[in-house]
Amino acid sequence: MFQHARRLVLSLGVAAMAAFGALAPAAQAQVPYQRLAQTSSKYAAIVVDAKTGEVLYENRADALRYPASITKVMTLYLTFEALASGKIDLDDRVVFSPRAAAQAPTKLGVRAGDSISVDEAMKALATKSANDAAVALAEKLGGTEQRFAALMTLRAQELGMTNTHFANASGLPDSRQTSTARDIAILSRAVMRDYPQYYKLFSTTYFNFRGQQLRNHNGLLHRMYGVDGLKTGYTNASGFNLAVSAVRDGRRLIAVVLGGPTVASRDASAESLLLTGFDVMNRRARGEDIRVAQNFFEAPITMASAQTSREQGDNDDGDMKIVLASTAPPIRASKIEIVEGKKAAQGKWTVQVGSFNSRSDAKEQLAIVEKKFGQHFRSAKGLTEKAGGKYRSRFSGFTEKSAKAACQALKAKKQPCMVLAPSA
Repeated sequence: MFQHARRLVLSLGVAAMAAFGALAPAAQAQVPYQRLAQTSSKYAAIVVDAKTGEVLYENRADALRYPASITKVMTLYLTFEALASGKIDLDDRVVFSPRAAAQAPTKLGVRAGDSISVDEAMKALATKSANDAAVALAEKLGGTEQRFAALMTLRAQELGMTNTHFANASGLPDSRQTSTARDIAILSRAVMRDYPQYYKLFSTTYFNFRGQQLRNHNGLLHRMYGVDGLKTGYTNASGFNLAVSAVRDGRRLIAVVLGGPTVASRDASAESLLLTGFDVMNRRARGEDIRVAQNFFEAPITMASAQTSREQGDNDDGDMKIVLASTAPPIRASKIEIVEGKKAAQGKWTVQVGSFNSRSDAKEQLAIVEKKFGQHFRSAKGLTEKAGGKYRSRFSGFTEKSAKAACQALKAKKQPCMVLAPSA
């Protein structure tokens, strides 16, 4: 039985599937590239169900990596936020300062003092990954790129990207600019969830700008059925990165691959991960109760060792253990209000478990957290609060000790959490 199951695994081990059936020829064709990708010391990957957030596969998903130009997804997220709030319009002008115009390629090559529209700037980021346009947008929205980067980091923390720090808006090399495959997947989900009206920007295949036809760098967008975003990235330090999403049969998956040694190996790795993920989802839809649980035993990445990992690479490829197991269907959060009928809370500390564009999403997050972590939130009061155009999911009534314990439990399961002290 074990040997039969192993035949269903891609030979490099990018994903595992349970019970009968054959792999698609397209997935098998990518195996040589896949092996090359996984032997890279910078490699990290994750596959996520975009609707539920369930992780279908992960490999070094929390190891610190350089995001490179995937950074621009957050730059665009804050731009979408400004558009949705009415702070800016698509036709507003984005002036290029001398600093913006001087950015390294890839770039539009707009001269200092010249300007383009917000719409053109967004398309330049999504297709050509223009660094000069990213800095010009950052300066328009934040005053300075440094201030805008601080806003990017703050929003990342609110979204649950707890291991991410931004130092610039473009992704150009900076040792302070780090993220993880898991955090990039969280950001990808947030863009789709919060700004569906702008997400289609990432599916732009070509952008005509002043007589030039700029081609989107995302190769899978041009050749893989169902792919409609998101973003590529590359620096010498990061290797070849890709955050990609695809839809098939009404189901959407997100794959993040970081640190590929070549464009071809990165794209092949992401394609195989998506193909296998869709196969798993289809089998579930037919009633198979399966889950993919594949673990690579690695030394944990700590803050003390992060710099060494960034400079020298993580040389521990680890031993692979494949676990095929049955599992209950993903949790579906209840829409019920959970703030009524609770035991009176005693403390004055608060725990924030998410930040969303809609009140309904914020309430749903409260229900999910209470269901999965009830022992820590049983005596707390769940509520949603609107601030800065966002709806915060919060539980109040903690003591300092119980708030920190609850937050620690959530973070142990890679859930967003923030402890808030009582107001003065």
